[in-house]
Amino acid sequence: MEDSVKKSLQKIACKVRMGVIEGTYNAKSGHPGGSLSISDLVTYLYFNKMNVDPNDSENADRDRFVLSKGHTAPALYAVLAKKGYFPEEELKSLRHIGALLQGHPCIHTPGVDMSSGSLGQGISAAAGMALAGKFDNKNYKVYTVLGDGEIEEGQVWEAAMFAAHYKLDNLVAVVDNNGLQIDGKITEVCSPEPITDKFAAFGWHVITMDAHDFDSIDAAFKEAGTVSGKPVAIIQKSVKGKGVSFMENQVGWHGTAPNKEQYEQAMAELSAQLKELED
Repeated sequence: MEDSVKKSLQKIACKVRMGVIEGTYNAKSGHPGGSLSISDLVTYLYFNKMNVDPNDSENADRDRFVLSKGHTAPALYAVLAKKGYFPEEELKSLRHIGALLQGHPCIHTPGVDMSSGSLGQGISAAAGMALAGKFDNKNYKVYTVLGDGEIEEGQVWEAAMFAAHYKLDNLVAVVDNNGLQIDGKITEVCSPEPITDKFAAFGWHVITMDAHDFDSIDAAFKEAGTVSGKPVAIIQKSVKGKGVSFMENQVGWHGTAPNKEQYEQAMAELSAQLKELED
C-alpha cells in the first residue's frame, strides 16, 4: 500500500475512534472496546475497498456490509458519518430515545444494510444477500464482521455450512479476534479455538491478518479477491480498546461508557495520535 494512502486511512481511523468515544460518552452506555478494535477494518472497507456511495445508497450494484456483532455499532456509525451518510453531530445522540442512531444497527439508518445485534444472525443475513447476488447475476461483494465470542453461537456454523455449500465466493466474513467477550477471555468462557481450522473444516478459504496494520489488511483483502468457488473467512488479530491506553485489552469496556475524566483522557490521547499523523 502506498504510504500516502496508508497515512490517510490511519488518520480517518483515528477520527473514527474519536467518534466511538464521542458517541458512547454522550450515550452513557455502549460498547467502546469492541468498537475500537474494528475501527481500522471499517475504515479500510468504507474508504478503500467497498463500492458504496452515500449519494446513491440504494444502488442495487453496491457492496453490502453487515455488522454481525451489532453491539459495536459506534464504530459503524462513526465511519458512516465520516463517509457522509449523515452529519457527524448525530454521533452525540447515540442511544437516545427517538434518535437516528440506536444501540444496534437498524436498516432505517442511512448506510445500514441490515439490522443486527442478536449475535449469530448477521452472518446468516450476509449469506442470504450473497446468494441473492448469485441468483441476480450481480457482481457485488458482501462483507460481514463477527466477534470471536459471537462465533460460540451455533447459528454461525449453520451459516458457514450454507455459504460453503452454495460456493458463495462473493462473501467475506471477518472475525474480530480480540480474545475477550463480555464474561472474560474467550478461551475461558467457551473457547471457539482453533478458529482458522474450524472455518477451513467448513469449506472456507481462511486468511489471517493484523487488524491494526493497513498493509496486512490490504494484503488480506487482495488475497480474498482472488478466491473462487468458496467463501472467505479473515481472522483478524486485534486489541480490544485499541488506541485508548486504559481501554486496551480490558474486558470491562464491553457495555461500559467512559465518564467525563475518561472521555477527556481518551480524546486527548487520540488527538495526540492524530496530530502525530498530520505532522
